[in-house]
Amino acid sequence: MTYVIVEPCIDVKDKACVEECPVDCIYEAPRMLYIQPDECVDCGACEPACPVEAIFYEDDTPDNWKQFIAVNAEFFKELGSPGGAAKVGPLPTDHPVVAGWAASA
Repeated sequence: MTYVIVEPCIDVKDKACVEECPVDCIYEAPRMLYIQPDECVDCGACEPACPVEAIFYEDDTPDNWKQFIAVNAEFFKELGSPGGAAKVGPLPTDHPVVAGWAASA
């Protein structure tokens, strides 16, 4: 199990969670942040830091956002586990679900 970032992060990307993460496993893409599930150590430091309450422990993800469990995992299929977001920097594309998500009004 790991932590998951869900819909309220889309187009917000506050990054307070990034500052709290002791293992640098939160990666930035154009519209959202993503937690690398293999690098996350389940410490939970990111969850209270999120101002829009977009981070949940996987088992506690609300039903209406369960699809983001797969979105977060699939986002890293090609990238793998690079060993830290700071090494990689902002990534050029989001997961297709996030990329196609309607912008908030």
